[in-house]
Amino acid sequence: MNSDTVDAVRVRGLTKRFGSTQAVDSVDLDVRRGEVLALMGANGAGKSTLIKILCGVHPADSGTIEIDGRPVAFRSPLEARAAGIHTVHQLINDGVVQQLSVAENLVLDEICRPDGPRMLSRDRIHAQARDIQAILGLDLPLGRAMSELGQAERQLVAIARALSHEPKLLILDEPTSSLSESEASRLFEIIEDLRSRGVAIVYISHRMSDIRRLADRAVVMRDGRWRAEFAAPFDFDAIIHAMIGHSVTDGGRVAVPGGPVAMALRDVVLRPGAEPFDLDLCEGEVVVLTGLIGSGKSELAECLFGTRKPVSGRVLLDDAPYAPRDPGDAIARGVHMAPEDRGNSSLVVDFSVRHNMTLPFLSVFSRLTLVDPERERVAAEKQSGDLGIKCASTDAPIVSLSGGNQQKVVLGRWLLQPCRLLMLDEPFQGVDIGARQDIGRRLRETADGRATLVICTDLEEATEIADRIVVMRDFSIVGSHSIEGISLDRLVHQMTSVKSATTLA
Repeated sequence: MNSDTVDAVRVRGLTKRFGSTQAVDSVDLDVRRGEVLALMGANGAGKSTLIKILCGVHPADSGTIEIDGRPVAFRSPLEARAAGIHTVHQLINDGVVQQLSVAENLVLDEICRPDGPRMLSRDRIHAQARDIQAILGLDLPLGRAMSELGQAERQLVAIARALSHEPKLLILDEPTSSLSESEASRLFEIIEDLRSRGVAIVYISHRMSDIRRLADRAVVMRDGRWRAEFAAPFDFDAIIHAMIGHSVTDGGRVAVPGGPVAMALRDVVLRPGAEPFDLDLCEGEVVVLTGLIGSGKSELAECLFGTRKPVSGRVLLDDAPYAPRDPGDAIARGVHMAPEDRGNSSLVVDFSVRHNMTLPFLSVFSRLTLVDPERERVAAEKQSGDLGIKCASTDAPIVSLSGGNQQKVVLGRWLLQPCRLLMLDEPFQGVDIGARQDIGRRLRETADGRATLVICTDLEEATEIADRIVVMRDFSIVGSHSIEGISLDRLVHQMTSVKSATTLA
């Protein structure tokens, strides 16, 4: 940590309530110049609400904020940015405008400045955008619409724009959730450089490896309150206990043997030039598909859900040919999928928790042509209770929930009705360790009678829930391992080494 330990930001007695929910309760917080402060807590602990107050999205009900000893009360994010507070939010779509181009998003702060130029030429926008891209070593197509980019690329645009300023306080909320290892490493180098130059940084992450690498101090919130503070090197068992109120068990996992084959893939080729592969997905078994970002994991799931077609090969569902025309056809055949990008592909932000959960299955809750709201409510409340979703009620707006609880709503949706294959693409993004265990437990409790395929890049998360881990590289499958006695070194080697793919059942 930088030797200058003067507080850049001082918070005292900060409080925020949404209806009956006390989101932030009398929080005190100091952030020093030249340090990385990890802000930790379970989903719904109040972390995101606290930073939204700090960056001007929400006004506080009471309490004070000081920047460099000067009291401030931001009425908008623009005022917070003018004071030197720059934020990358957990929900990626909060930080980009999808209808604008990549270049326009990279220079969005310049475009939106009240005292900025009234006209900006395309050449000037692109020149500034290229300079901002260079901060993270990006080479994105500047003229492409943000809506055409993947989730990781949109996140990189938001991060690069925040890093292009000279912030007094930089707030990063789950910044590595969609990034590859090399992209995260570059971000870490920039954060360490900013710290050495005296910038105060608040870093929110459920990835303990990020905290171990970067943080000087950690503050834990629970139920909207400050609970504990820790200094590096960290006692992560104590941190987890402070986060969720109890310890977590990490005993050796015993693989559940698969039952009958629910889905069989034979000689599947995902893109021209890729090696063909076979794969069996069995009832009762939780299979984790892992690999580097860009290895073809999501593309495989999209083929099985009807949003993409494989180049060649056969897929059998219960021994019958399976080639879904679209997601509706896949759902009708009993194949459910929660995609990686919940903001764009899963949630309707104007809907309640209940309506988001029941959306694909309205016919189940209907009599003739009318939806029965009571049947809907009973089903949604059961899933909410089973998954431990924190919300005022299932009629609460989905946007009022934390990111982790929104993820549980998406999972609850696809557990509402029985299926033959349940696919979850990166279900643990922005989810704390306690919620991960809740999700894993619920997947295990409901696994009988279906196959479960979870796509997960993080090996720590993968080993928590898998009976079997399948490794993908270069759009083909290169390894399959029972969780019992698994070698992480071998997994990493298969994910990264260059050798021909093997075919396996």
